[in-house]
Amino acid sequence: MNSLDHHSPRTSRRSFLKASTVAMAAPTILGSRLLAQKSTSPTARLNVGIVGLGSRGFNLLDEFLTEPRVQVTAICDVHDLHYRDREWGKGPIYGRIPARAKIEKKYGEQYKSGRYSGLMITSDYEYICQRDDIDVVVVATPDHWHALCTLTALKKGKDVYCEKPVTHTFAEGQAVYHEVARRKAVFQTGSQQRSDPLFQHAVNLVRNGVLGKIQTVEVGIPPGYDKPQGSTEILTPPIGLDYEQWCGPAKMLPYMQARHHRWWRGHRAYGGGVLMDWIGHHNDIAHWSLDLDKSGPTVVEAVDWTFPETDVYNTPQQYTIRCEYEQGVSSTISSRNAQGTKWIGENGWLHVRRGKLTASDSRWTNLTFTPGDKRVQKVDSHVANFVDCVYSRKECLAPAETAHRSITPGHLAYVSNQLKRPLKWDAKREVVIGDEKANQLLAPPTTDRRRRLGPFKPKRRK
Repeated sequence: MNSLDHHSPRTSRRSFLKASTVAMAAPTILGSRLLAQKSTSPTARLNVGIVGLGSRGFNLLDEFLTEPRVQVTAICDVHDLHYRDREWGKGPIYGRIPARAKIEKKYGEQYKSGRYSGLMITSDYEYICQRDDIDVVVVATPDHWHALCTLTALKKGKDVYCEKPVTHTFAEGQAVYHEVARRKAVFQTGSQQRSDPLFQHAVNLVRNGVLGKIQTVEVGIPPGYDKPQGSTEILTPPIGLDYEQWCGPAKMLPYMQARHHRWWRGHRAYGGGVLMDWIGHHNDIAHWSLDLDKSGPTVVEAVDWTFPETDVYNTPQQYTIRCEYEQGVSSTISSRNAQGTKWIGENGWLHVRRGKLTASDSRWTNLTFTPGDKRVQKVDSHVANFVDCVYSRKECLAPAETAHRSITPGHLAYVSNQLKRPLKWDAKREVVIGDEKANQLLAPPTTDRRRRLGPFKPKRRK
């Protein structure tokens, strides 16, 4: 396929449309209706459809392409070809055209031998969700699409791997994990730090009481955007991008580079800022260590939030979230803390971040140190754990409710900041105690197009 050799968006778009007219056989190797046969057929592979082919989507595409028990048979995106936030032609390339090229390169010999029967390419996620021969849907879209893609896939009987934060709003998170339970679906959230040996070891240390009684947890997350991260010139969307479809169920803001690829999360229409981007990582580890996967804080308060001096973004640049938990544990989730997760206990402190583990007692940082009998599940690959669970029907390492609970303090903090008061939280019932206004903000009316859970009907492309 020569599409990657072209340098202009117009040429690439035309080349893609021409290539897409070539008839491709529909994948028929394994359908969801044949789940019962998987455990007895060593040659059966799961058919995977990927929705969202930006940077994170490509990371996942690479991982699924190296997993021998699956095959990627469908891809969906609304942008043919782009370079994320970089200058045209510079750096990695994303979108449907390069994704197709990558998949065809991987499966070329299998296609010739009949082991791979073809690739479906679309800009409408519903086409993927409705196919009987798709077993798994991977959601790697911007946050505002997570719930809609996930819920549609679940209701069509698919298992789902969805990037974090699991949903854009609190109400969507509840809807997703309730639907997963109702369908008995397998769901994995892309909180891949749970599959990292350093984070697993840190959690084992805390759970086994090596630090003694935990007094305080400091969760450090990067600050938000203090200024526009790209051009704020309002432009006509480039050829090859269906911007109306990209906005989908969210408010359609004027198109600009500073609010599109990579930088979309700075506006609440599409994301929750850097806060909600990272809380599903480092606060997830904090909750995991304290055995709070199905619980949460008792008090949440937003303090010292500052916002950028631009109307391009409306998410905080600096922020602190103060949380209280049962048994006297308190935490702060803050852009002012050292990045990662730090526990302070009676016997000392422990801090973990990606690639580094430090502690008041250096013996604890050795992965051969035995903290005790309690062990979290040891997983080396987040994607492999998901595939394992699709076959076994067991719960994944980062299930839907866990992911929702990990980011709930962020949702509550946005409400606390808006109302300028702390919120008393009933984690069991998931309601703010004695504060009807706060509960209304967590579950906004369905007339709010950005937050509704009803079906968004995308344009059908002919």
